[in-house]
Amino acid sequence: MGANAPENYGYYFAWGETEPKGCYDWNTYKWCTGYPGSFLKYHPTVDNKVELDLGDDAAYVNWGASWHMPTLEQIQELIENCTGQSTTQNGVNGLLVTGPNGNTMFLPAAGDRNGDTLSSAGLGGYSWSRTLSSSDPSGAYSIVFSFDTGDGLREGHYYRYIGFPVRAVRVSQN
Repeated sequence: MGANAPENYGYYFAWGETEPKGCYDWNTYKWCTGYPGSFLKYHPTVDNKVELDLGDDAAYVNWGASWHMPTLEQIQELIENCTGQSTTQNGVNGLLVTGPNGNTMFLPAAGDRNGDTLSSAGLGGYSWSRTLSSSDPSGAYSIVFSFDTGDGLREGHYYRYIGFPVRAVRVSQN
């Protein structure tokens, strides 16, 4: 989202937020009151929600009803059924992901935003899912890869306030 070519990084979003911003930390995170554990939404002690509401899904809000952020199951399906090859496309490091049907997509090593700093750009990439971490509700699941170590795709979970790009999934039109 926010990219006009596959190798562009696009916008960064905190998990459950629908607009990019300048600083990514607990003090600026929409769904808490400034520190971990002070959650207003998406926490077992608050509402027991484990998936983003559509109004908090950056893809749905910005691109419309045909799009959403991937679920954890969709990320796992991508990891299990696709291969990833570290490569450079138009001068940008990233991962070329190839599906079983031969279709490909390029995920740029866009790094992350923590505070007002861009970290790991060119070295690794992340992209949010719409699923809260089951082991630590201060985090959510994401797609992760490392360009410099040749890591293929894997799942990870990170603090929700961190800014990651969002790669939208098109809802099937049956």
